Parts: sequence; structure tokens; C-alpha cells
Amino acid sequence: MRPVRIPRLPRVAARTTTAAAVMAVIATLTACSGPAPSNAALAKIPAAKAPPATYYLALGDSLAQGVQPNASGVSVMTRDGYPDQVYAVLRASRPGLKLVKLGCPGETTTSMINGGICRYRDGSQLAEAVAFLQAHRGRVPLVTLDIGANDPEHCGGQPGLGQLAKCAVTDIPGAVDNLGTIMARLKAAAGPGVRIVGMNYYLPALAEWRSGLSGRVVAWTAEKLAATYNAMLGRVYAKSGARIANVFGAFETADFTRPAGTNVPRNVARLCQWTWECAAPPRGPNQHANQAGYQVIARTVLHASGMS
Repeated sequence: MRPVRIPRLPRVAARTTTAAAVMAVIATLTACSGPAPSNAALAKIPAAKAPPATYYLALGDSLAQGVQPNASGVSVMTRDGYPDQVYAVLRASRPGLKLVKLGCPGETTTSMINGGICRYRDGSQLAEAVAFLQAHRGRVPLVTLDIGANDPEHCGGQPGLGQLAKCAVTDIPGAVDNLGTIMARLKAAAGPGVRIVGMNYYLPALAEWRSGLSGRVVAWTAEKLAATYNAMLGRVYAKSGARIANVFGAFETADFTRPAGTNVPRNVARLCQWTWECAAPPRGPNQHANQAGYQVIARTVLHASGMS
């Protein structure tokens, strides 16, 4: 039997059929998608809106400005302070957050209320903070405050026992009263829902421990006084409804125990590790925290805020 031959279609017909199929698909897609949008139509698509601005307000003394000594030993403001580090953490999940730092190096509770050290448009740091909170009410989720370290002026430098007594009798009670005034005004201006974190302090005078028996007596006495002072500050913060960042505890300021194999108490070692107080000249001795110390303070503040 002879094989049956299947006739081939003409090539032109094949190309015509393929072209017709392609045109049919294009027509179908065009019918489904509709006409291409014009430039005018594209212009009407709204752009993504920027998140609304909110503010983290940092108040206080030199720690609120991240002050550290430079290579010449001059205390200068830096971007390593605890507010900068707190802000970096919070902004990761709050893209509209902005940092406003009003801290003043050398500020006391008295000067924060009355002015006189740093220049502010409203006359004092407290007045400036109150004005800011009132102008941005509902948009300030966090306020931090460190104030009071500069008030006990007779505790600074290389204090003796007589100076510490004067500090306890005169300087500390006045600072505590002033802090009550500061907190009352901040709370009234901020309104409900604003988290205020007040911090207590580490103790630079612990470095005196290294200067022999008399220095150890001063360090031990200063620690007892600092513990009392920080407890008084804490009561003011708690009474006003603020949260407390326990920097005194984070630096283990009260722990004079000596870890095995060391001759330096734990609290003195931490102070030397996290501040410039034990550093060699010209940078030291300087009571300000170094970058690592500011990081410890920032972690303590974030923990107290409950926002991290």
C-alpha cells in the first residue's frame, strides 16, 4: 500500500494564521486593560504622604547635650549623648519623630526655672519647654529630664567631708523643691498621655577612692549622700507621675565589692569605664560620661520609657 501524503499548508497561510492569532491576543489584552493612562491621569494619583511630625523633647544639663572633653580637655557638646542614642532607637519605628534638645551645660534647677546660663527665646529652659509643649500638644510622645547634678555645688570637684555636709544641709533640699516646681509646670503644659522620664545620677566622686584612705572615706560618704539625694529626686518624679531612669543603679554606684582578682571596687571600675573622670590629662579628670557611658544611660532611659 502506498503511504498517504498529507499536503502541507502554504507558508503564507501559516504566517497569516500566526499573525491573526497574535492580533487576536493583543486585541483581547487591550480590551481587558483599557486605554493607557494619559499623563494627566498619572498626575492625579496622590503621592504618598509623609508621616506627621512628632517630637522627643530632651531637657536638662550637660548630659542632655552629650558633653564630653575633646583632645585638649575642653568640654564640648557632641552627638553621642543619651538623647541622640534614644532618638536613634525610637525613630526606627517612628519615621516622623524629631529630636528637640534644650539641655544647657551647667544648668541647675534654679537656672532652669529662672534662666541665666544659656540663652532661650522665652528666658529660661523651663519656659522654653513649656511653650514648646503647649504649641505641640498631642505631638510629643516623650520628654526626658536630667537636672539637679549641678545644684550641690559643694559636692563637686574634690569634696571633703565638710563640703559634703554643707551640700547635704543646704544645696540638696533647695534642688528638690525646685524639681517639684519644674515637674508641675511640665506636666501641666504636656497634658495627659505624654511620657516623662526623669533620671537620677551616677557619682563622679567615687574616683576619690583611688587616692588612699582619706579618698576612700570621701567616696563612701559621697555614695551615701548620693543615694539619699537620688531617692529624693525619685520621690518627686514619682509623685508627678513621671517614670524614673535609674542611672545610679545602672552604674552600680552603691556596690563597693571587689570582684575576684581585682583591687578596685565594682562601682569605681564602672565609673572609670563609662566616664572621663579617671582619664589622664588633658581629657581627664572630667565627670562627663563617654560614649559607652551615654549608651548605658540611653538603655536605662529607654527601659524606663517602655517605648523601645
